[in-house]
Amino acid sequence: MDAYRGFVMFLMMAEVLHLARVSAAHPGNHFWELMAWGQTHVQWVGCSLHDLIQPSFSFLVGVALPYSIASRQTKGQSTAKMFGHAAWRALVLILLGVFLRSVGKSQTYWTFEDTLSQIGLGYVILFWLGFRSIKVVWISLAVILVGYWLAFVLYPLPPAGFDYTAVGVPADWPAHATGIAAHFNKNSNLAWAFDTWWLNLFPREKVFTHNGGGYATLSFMPTLGTMILGLVAGRWLKSDLSATEKLRRFLLAGVIGVLLGLVLHLANLCPLVKRIWTPTWTIFSGGACFLLLALFYWTIDMKGWRKWAFWLVVIGMNSIAIYVLVHLIDGFILDSIKIHLGQNIFKIFGEGNQTLVSGGAALLVFWLILYWMYRKQLFLRI
Repeated sequence: MDAYRGFVMFLMMAEVLHLARVSAAHPGNHFWELMAWGQTHVQWVGCSLHDLIQPSFSFLVGVALPYSIASRQTKGQSTAKMFGHAAWRALVLILLGVFLRSVGKSQTYWTFEDTLSQIGLGYVILFWLGFRSIKVVWISLAVILVGYWLAFVLYPLPPAGFDYTAVGVPADWPAHATGIAAHFNKNSNLAWAFDTWWLNLFPREKVFTHNGGGYATLSFMPTLGTMILGLVAGRWLKSDLSATEKLRRFLLAGVIGVLLGLVLHLANLCPLVKRIWTPTWTIFSGGACFLLLALFYWTIDMKGWRKWAFWLVVIGMNSIAIYVLVHLIDGFILDSIKIHLGQNIFKIFGEGNQTLVSGGAALLVFWLILYWMYRKQLFLRI
């Protein structure tokens, strides 16, 4: 788990490399084009490697839950105390997400699409499911996904002549869908309508009309579905099943999830959209998470190849810390290096490779901070 989580957080940290800029500086280079694509979120429909960061992070919250509950039960904590801590953790995650989104703003920027806020909004329900039977867990997942899909489909489509440009969407945007899938179009769907009410209940500099990326508060419900899939994986992982059987289940769940997600998308029943976390996205990305978990489980637990993953474990064991650090001090690190080593230090290999050098330096500093915390046994927990 720690290695997988470390891999996910490294992908997030690696944003400082700005590979799209590197690719633009090397036109026609297919390697950099591929690397840039992997580090870029798709505009609306589809999936890139970068799009799997948030679902993996959410999935791993579910994977870790059975271990957390067992640890607290071993310490003799009452159910009431455990639920109290779960509620406190949920609140801290929600507010921490708001805090990070508010950095650089003139006042608190009340929005709840941050990864931490999304996890926090569904965490208490996930914790409750951690004590329920596997049958209840699967039924809850089905109710969440079908209910979310049905709510979108029953919400009326925008009227003819709807001004998409007023909500940040070009009128001729190629991602506009038709049929049932049109109910999930950007900034003209149920989640967008909810936020035009909900977010305007908070103090704001100006009236909220839309999110530029199409992200929405209500995505926490299908995100909870992703965490529930992680909970199922965590129960399998912690069970007395043989290693081979665990791997078989991870692979089977992964393949089924990916294929089912693609079928629902291609059938135009529900598009594959990460930004509003459609049910299809929950299923597809959940399948991808099962496959990634299978890869790390086979490599580390079954084959015993552990040494190579140490650098990832260092990151994964302090995932909250690095999530906050990346959002707060990346600019400070780069500015400090330029102050003390020269303003042109990152241009040593040319203008086009500048972000590779600066990003690599920032990644090294981040990892050394985490390594120091690891050596000192300092782990940020909520």
